[in-house]
Amino acid sequence: MLENKKYIYHYLFLVLLSLAFIFLETQPVQAQTYGKHDIKWLSVGSLRHWFSSTGVEVEYGRRGRVGDFLATDQNDGLRWPAEFQLRDHSVGKGLWIGTTEYTNPVTGNFSAYEVVPLGRDIVYSGNHVFPQEFYLIAREPRTRVYVDNAGASDLDVFDEIDEIDPNIDCDRLLYNVAHTDIGITIKRKIKAYSHPDHDNYYIYEYVFTNTGIRDDAGTTYSQTLTDVVFFFQYRYGFAYDLFQLGKGCTGVSWGLNTLNDVVGQDPNAPGFEFRAIFAWYGSHSESDAGYLGDIGAPDTKEGQLLGGADYAGTVVIHADRSVSDKSDDVYQPSTTNFMGSDRDAQKCTRDKTIMANKYGYMTFGHPLKNHAEDVGTSFADKYGGDPGGYSYSQGFGPYTMAPGDSIRIVLAEGIDGLSREKNKEVIYNWFNQNSPYTMPGGSSTTDDRNEYKNAYVNSCKDSLFQTFRRAIDMHENGYVVKPPPAPEEFAITSGGNKISITWTGVNAEKWSNFNGYRLYRAIDRPDTTYELIFSCDKNNVVNSYDDKTPRRGFNYYYYIQTVDDGSTNDINPGVPLTSSKYLTMTNQPARLTRPPGKSLSEIRVVPNPYNIRAMNLQFGSGADVKDQIAFYNIPAYCKIRIFTERGDLIRTLEHTDESGDEHWNMLTDSRQVVVSGLYIAYFEVTQDYPDPETGILLYKKGENTIKKFVIIR
Repeated sequence: MLENKKYIYHYLFLVLLSLAFIFLETQPVQAQTYGKHDIKWLSVGSLRHWFSSTGVEVEYGRRGRVGDFLATDQNDGLRWPAEFQLRDHSVGKGLWIGTTEYTNPVTGNFSAYEVVPLGRDIVYSGNHVFPQEFYLIAREPRTRVYVDNAGASDLDVFDEIDEIDPNIDCDRLLYNVAHTDIGITIKRKIKAYSHPDHDNYYIYEYVFTNTGIRDDAGTTYSQTLTDVVFFFQYRYGFAYDLFQLGKGCTGVSWGLNTLNDVVGQDPNAPGFEFRAIFAWYGSHSESDAGYLGDIGAPDTKEGQLLGGADYAGTVVIHADRSVSDKSDDVYQPSTTNFMGSDRDAQKCTRDKTIMANKYGYMTFGHPLKNHAEDVGTSFADKYGGDPGGYSYSQGFGPYTMAPGDSIRIVLAEGIDGLSREKNKEVIYNWFNQNSPYTMPGGSSTTDDRNEYKNAYVNSCKDSLFQTFRRAIDMHENGYVVKPPPAPEEFAITSGGNKISITWTGVNAEKWSNFNGYRLYRAIDRPDTTYELIFSCDKNNVVNSYDDKTPRRGFNYYYYIQTVDDGSTNDINPGVPLTSSKYLTMTNQPARLTRPPGKSLSEIRVVPNPYNIRAMNLQFGSGADVKDQIAFYNIPAYCKIRIFTERGDLIRTLEHTDESGDEHWNMLTDSRQVVVSGLYIAYFEVTQDYPDPETGILLYKKGENTIKKFVIIR
């Protein structure tokens, strides 16, 4: 009984938390981004993140920090995998642009160091930065997803498309232009992919151009900027879900014990491959599992999840040598320093002393030891003394930029780690001490559960590096191999004895390598693992499926994928490619509805009489739809004709979902609202229907009956 209560309380907490997130997702933007700015999402793959028209995504920058309630909103974005609502890894980012010996051409003020501070914690839109263009381009329209005739996709909110362009070299392209008050315009293109091997990273292409400063009168002032540095900051946090559910240590989610590392600082060093910074969960001193036991942030209370079994980071793909030499400078970034997330972010101000300090961070170079090396085998939260933990940064430059000059920088940001299935397997074995443990690769075993767990957690670094390689390859070779198109429409309909699923795949079935569909289902919640329940190939293509195995009282969620023949898979030859599950995944439940009645005499009309003044009493104040007439215990298949008292046919309802319910919104076939009066409902069985359990015929086609009811308006 106690376990049942515990489950119920946990379930209610998740429901309330989900409702809170839904509410907050729709709220207007408030400070920490001061001034007007727009928000858009990139969400067609396993990585989901929001972006600001200011050109940078600062801490609390989407909804703002208002009181204590939004304090848990500190981790916001870079959600991976995207279907799990509490898997956010981004705490905040910054972009500082600095120059030396700067004289403001409008005010005449001189600064030895001038820095435009866009974040990390605050950005002033309409003051330091001026958004100009911001729109989202899609290669093709997204799938229309419905559950019981209502929109049921996260992408209805998180995929706000402004333009369709089949010629772009990605699935989504976010285009953003913003001008800074130092005279440099930021143009960035952010590319997202739905390809299953490329959907966990974004490619950012920045072009910084010296366009000058325009005063209130519209006059443009141009000047050469010296020692220009572009400085990116990344504050990552891990184990957000364990923190929110009360299973992690205080403060871990927002980066207090995040560890940061860097590779590729010296292109002449043996083994040089790429330049990248990356971060992961470091052991926390308050964990009851100890130093080795806390690696990967295991749930030590119930053994449900490894909260930190993933790595996040950014790889440099290209940085111009100079404004005249557009080849890649392998010595950029010139700075890869770690910073105190609270202390070193400093105030978002143009104070000359603070700007000089900022420029010092921007041009620091490379430390003798990186953050992870300096922490070593100590608890990460005890290092350094900054209450916010530590973040990594990248500084590009210095560049000399005359009026009209541009610098191009291309980065890719991604997350990778254990799959949800492998995550649960590892934590289950670790928590339950199921020795011997099979190590990654399967060639050896160990009796040390921490050695086993930590080996899997450490393998996430290799996974992230593989993501970096794929991003670099994607940029260099373009979007060569596309996944098969997803269905244009995916519809789920709840029924009395089954849940009916249909899809339209005109483009998918025209795909040269098309080889069918795969349909998956989850029970109770959408952010969990799914099971394959149906598949077909090109030799037996269908566009519908009746799920007859659901149990009454449970919620069901679905997604469908188009499958190809594997001939175009350049990473795993022969393995079929699939369309993105995130394009069709439902976020609203389907369920078995009331079963059909067993005789015409059981039919009820509710309420009867219907009185508009008693609407809340008749269906209850919590009812989704109150202005309606319900027909209960009706046959599984029937036609309902509604007549006025004098015999005029005003509405015909076709009931085909095998349930025992049908509702009428009191509109005629010509969409007119009915008036007060006596009405007649004529029920006619449209096909023979046997009892699903006994096989005894319950209804015979053509059987009929009538019911009378009253409407008072």
